[in-house]
Amino acid sequence: MSFAFEAQNLEGKRILVVEDDYIQATSLADAIQRRGGHVIGPVPDVATALELVEKEGLPDAAVLDISLGDEASFAVSTCLREHGVPMLFVTGYDDWFMPNELDDIAVCQKPMDAENILRLLLPLRRG
Repeated sequence: MSFAFEAQNLEGKRILVVEDDYIQATSLADAIQRRGGHVIGPVPDVATALELVEKEGLPDAAVLDISLGDEASFAVSTCLREHGVPMLFVTGYDDWFMPNELDDIAVCQKPMDAENILRLLLPLRRG
């Protein structure tokens, strides 16, 4: 699997955003769009995220908030991983909260800065 987006450019890339905090979701979506990417979502819960992936197809990459109200986004990450979609997590929790099978996925601590998230996201690409 290769990992390379053009530096500073998400042109034509479809990025799934799963985040239940409106302000953070909007900030991240705006940053993706400014770099030419297409935002899938943002969506605030697992069911909607999975429905959106089924309806719109697999994204090129994803940013997933781990804690979505009373649920975790691990079902979404499992689905995406089965199809080779690169992703990163954002969370306010320590790493111990991560299941062992997902410990190789990058984790960004909140509060998140959309530009820092994109710096980590830019090298990722399905392919």
